[in-house]
Amino acid sequence: MSRTFHRRHWLALAAATLAATGMPAWTQAQNFPAKPITLIVPFPAGGSTDRHMRLLAELAGKQLGQPIIVDNKPGAGGTLAPGAMARTAKADGYTITQFPMSMLRMAHMQKTAWNPLTDFSYIIGVSGYTFGFTVRSDSPYKSFNDYIAAARKSPGAVDYGSTGAGTSPHLLMEELAENAKVQLNHVPFKGNADLQQALLGGHVSAQSDATGWDKYVDGGQMRLLLTFGEKRTQRWPEVPTAKELGYGVVSTSPYGLAGPKGMDPAVVQKLHDAFKKAMDDPRHAELMLQLNQDAWYRSGADFAQWAREAFAKDRLLIERLGLAAK
Repeated sequence: MSRTFHRRHWLALAAATLAATGMPAWTQAQNFPAKPITLIVPFPAGGSTDRHMRLLAELAGKQLGQPIIVDNKPGAGGTLAPGAMARTAKADGYTITQFPMSMLRMAHMQKTAWNPLTDFSYIIGVSGYTFGFTVRSDSPYKSFNDYIAAARKSPGAVDYGSTGAGTSPHLLMEELAENAKVQLNHVPFKGNADLQQALLGGHVSAQSDATGWDKYVDGGQMRLLLTFGEKRTQRWPEVPTAKELGYGVVSTSPYGLAGPKGMDPAVVQKLHDAFKKAMDDPRHAELMLQLNQDAWYRSGADFAQWAREAFAKDRLLIERLGLAAK
């Protein structure tokens, strides 16, 4: 009796899968991808993240035999579009997203309709940013200590822009301000490109961001005052780090790719393998040098484990900075 029930149960499940999809699940995974894939980039076009994701999409698409179409959907510090994808996209592998570290922080800062640990299928860890603090070349701030000195004289009046509330460029400056015992005026923007134009136009006096500012620094329109890595960069070796100046902040904000929860492991593996080969391509290595970023490869399982650890660690930071949701 029990054996007959179990057999009927599994036959019913198999029939339901076949009826819903027109083919067995294993066949779908075997044939994946049968159409173009959409890669959501939750930041505007033109920034460092967009530049990186577009090249990876091109290279991985060649591996998969289908184009990967980049869809820029900025908002909420890079969390709006991934959160929407988690709630609405099918878990079939045809819609995936860049997964920035702000996804692990926003859930601590406000109520969200998604959980960064349970509502996503982690595919691959890719890279991390080189963050820097820049001003216009005609700025009166010749060094980062000049900027902090001005903030001490006028608490809350000295401003800086970032790519949005809860992003790494924002939180690392909040942590630095706390360590330096100054009050800064934070001005959030939708993304990297908007922020660059605001600084160049004189709408903010400084910016904290990833290396979207590189061409402006090299071209002489901006001055790089500080970077936030463990050591000075190869590209701008004359620029000190926040750590060596005594501000106690180090950040690279790793990121990767994820899809909706419940993806077929075989589809996740196909996507992982294609993007891993894209990361190993010489064109990708060349772009990493241009962006002054290091590869940060993690398997899907390792990326998910890192996310769990970072989520717990950042909760303590956000609470300490007084930014936690009430």
